[in-house]
Amino acid sequence: REKQPVLTTVPSQAMAETSTLLPLNVLRNLSDKVYEKRKAAALELEQVVKQFVQAEDVRRLEALIRLLVEKYASSPHSNYRKGGLIGLAAAVVGLSVYTDVLLPEIVPPVLKCFDDQESGVRYYACEAMYNIAKIAREGFISFFNEVFDALCMLSADTDSKVQNAALLLDRLMKDIVTESAAFSVETFIPLLRERLALQNPYVRQFLVGWITVLDGVPDIDMLEYLPGVLDGLFNMLSDPNNEIRQQAELSILEFLDDASTTPEKVDFRQLSGILAARSNTESELTKLTAMKWLDKFTELAPGVLEPHFAKLLSIILPSIAHTNGAIQEVSQTLNQHIHEVHQSGAFGSLDAKGSLEALQTQLKNAAEPTRLESLQWIRSLLTYSRELVKPEIDAITPDLFLAVKDHSEHVVLESLEVLGKLASLESHCFQTLISELLQLFKKEQSPNLLSNRGELILRKLCSVLGSEKFYSELARYLQNDDPEFVSMMVQVMNLILLTAPELQDLRGKLKRSIINSDKESCNLLHQLYNAWRFSPGATISLCFLAQAYSHTSSIIAVLADSFVDVDLLVQIHKLVLLLESPIFAYLRLQLLEPQRYPHLLKSLYGLLMILPQSKAWETLMSRLGSVPTLEMLQMSQGTKPVKPLDEGNASGLNFDKMLESFVDAQRLNASRKKD
Repeated sequence: REKQPVLTTVPSQAMAETSTLLPLNVLRNLSDKVYEKRKAAALELEQVVKQFVQAEDVRRLEALIRLLVEKYASSPHSNYRKGGLIGLAAAVVGLSVYTDVLLPEIVPPVLKCFDDQESGVRYYACEAMYNIAKIAREGFISFFNEVFDALCMLSADTDSKVQNAALLLDRLMKDIVTESAAFSVETFIPLLRERLALQNPYVRQFLVGWITVLDGVPDIDMLEYLPGVLDGLFNMLSDPNNEIRQQAELSILEFLDDASTTPEKVDFRQLSGILAARSNTESELTKLTAMKWLDKFTELAPGVLEPHFAKLLSIILPSIAHTNGAIQEVSQTLNQHIHEVHQSGAFGSLDAKGSLEALQTQLKNAAEPTRLESLQWIRSLLTYSRELVKPEIDAITPDLFLAVKDHSEHVVLESLEVLGKLASLESHCFQTLISELLQLFKKEQSPNLLSNRGELILRKLCSVLGSEKFYSELARYLQNDDPEFVSMMVQVMNLILLTAPELQDLRGKLKRSIINSDKESCNLLHQLYNAWRFSPGATISLCFLAQAYSHTSSIIAVLADSFVDVDLLVQIHKLVLLLESPIFAYLRLQLLEPQRYPHLLKSLYGLLMILPQSKAWETLMSRLGSVPTLEMLQMSQGTKPVKPLDEGNASGLNFDKMLESFVDAQRLNASRKKD
């Protein structure tokens, strides 16, 4: 039981004035430590107030309220404060038409007791405010923000009785707000936004409850005020309390449904900034929910995402490889939809520099899907935002070449696709591509790139850039390069030339170059020859392909005279196996016309003579042995003589000079091997 406070002595004149307002027993009982006595005094006080109201004695009503506030509610003694609270509530019950007039004098002292150090006072303050609000109803709305703020704090009170009392008052306030036309959402939202920053779980439950209630009021459209509360709701998605997370998520998703139904009421531009920031978080639920919203924005208001484009790339791309399957899925969907928005032309003035910097960073990401998607975005920017990104592309080119060395074949192919796209923009980009690619193959830190990935890289670039353009330019660069590197490079290029489907048109052009006396094709042959000459096997293959058999026999004679070594024998071995491939079917058929193609037969027998007896020798010997050369010559005696093709006159090529350059190349090779 509470200790009875020591009363201070009241002057007789003051006591006389006070006794004219209330009987002395009421004054005493209001401050009694026993609740029943305070309650009985409050009932008598209510009757006194009704008498004053009936007599329209406003002066005495004001004096009575002042007495309850100053002598009781503001007293340093807890029982007096409790008496003042119950007395003020009783006074409101009896005030009738004077309620709204005197509420400004009644509510503030009750509110002050919400923060009282004693839990009992806080409890009775809630009870008093409940009774006041119940009577005042509409008139109570003018104090809504102040009461709400105080209730927000009481929702986290350490005393369960106070919490329960606050909960009852909270329910009543929700009922009043729901019914009232005087409630001002505009003045309430700033306070709500401020309180949403608090982290106490009870406060958060209290706030989510209010947001849900307001969203359900027909006359209140919370979508208009969503920017003020959405960020706070997202804060709660990372709360340790599962119930709070669920309540916040439910509220956020309900807002998303509302936004989808009535998008014209939503400030998408302001919300997009909040969502972009919230998607960049470690909280999985927060990230997932923000991305769901952003994905909806690609449908409802795609243009508002443009200012956040670079930031979104840096968030979405790593999330594509997130360990959380739901985040991974929504990230992929969002990424695809942003691709579609970009391709539609909705991002007409995006931040090209910031976007490429974000993609440059993600090219170094450990996750393959992220690196791959980063390259696809660069290609998309080069296609749909070409003029915006062209001034900035030089900064990202080195990273594109590094991606060519990536351990993932998918990333390598995509990086080549991007480099090819870049090379198609301007001629200097194409030259840079050739130069940088050759340097990449030559670097010491990637000695196996050419042998391991050379075919893949060159075939892809042929597909992207066009095999003729790419091969001729590559050969032009190679003809003056280091002979050893050129020899390795040409051997890879030659195998691709003879076997890859991507180079079928180029093979056909070379095959018909001399026969058709096509100057353009012959120039192409000459361009390739200048690089191919550093590899004897590749040179012979090229000449076989172009049907320059007379020149081929001359090359073989030169090789047999001075340049036979193990390396040459290995190259001839590979060449013999290639001669058995479908590519050279026409050549094998030409063996049946020895009168027309005598130099072909001579060339093949020359190779046979150079080869030691081995598998390749047996293969070639078997092929030549299957040709009835003598019988074919006898058969052709009765026909009109066929003069062998004059390769030099037909092509316009100076084969003598070409042979000299071939010999010079072999001398360089021999000198290099000797050193």
